[in-house]
Amino acid sequence: MATSDAPITIKKYANRRLYDASSGTHTTLEALAAIAKAGKDYDAKGGDITRSVLTQIVFEQENKEGQSLLPINFLRLLIRFYGDSMQMLVSRYLEVSLATLTRDEEKFRQQVAQVFGSPFGALEDQARLNMELFERAFAMLSPFARREAGKAQPSGGTTTGGPGRQEIDELK
Repeated sequence: MATSDAPITIKKYANRRLYDASSGTHTTLEALAAIAKAGKDYDAKGGDITRSVLTQIVFEQENKEGQSLLPINFLRLLIRFYGDSMQMLVSRYLEVSLATLTRDEEKFRQQVAQVFGSPFGALEDQARLNMELFERAFAMLSPFARREAGKAQPSGGTTTGGPGRQEIDELK
């Protein structure tokens, strides 16, 4: 990977293999997707190849189970604009909209981090509290759990721990 801000140069051979010229190795669409997710740019030797490689990455991501980002209705609407006089306007609108969404997403993440310390801090606390409540409820519903957990019965046949325990021991 390149360490500078210059785009990483990707070459596409006739056999459809992708070659990372900056590292001197063959690469995959998965690796290029990771580069794009990291916010780094790459140039696949010309706009047409770059566009096709990026489109191929989107296609691969959409085909993964549970990874769909583009709803069917959105894709249908998008197809309607190909060849239309509005095509350039739609293209620019989508680009600006996604840039705004990305910028606002980062602001939202920062606000959540300031409020909760981490985005999942409140969820972790709630899960911990739920587990404590579950354990208490389970202990109340299983009267023999404490004895099985290692609490020995005192000599004389009576147990401590509440009026219900003595009744159980008497029934035994």
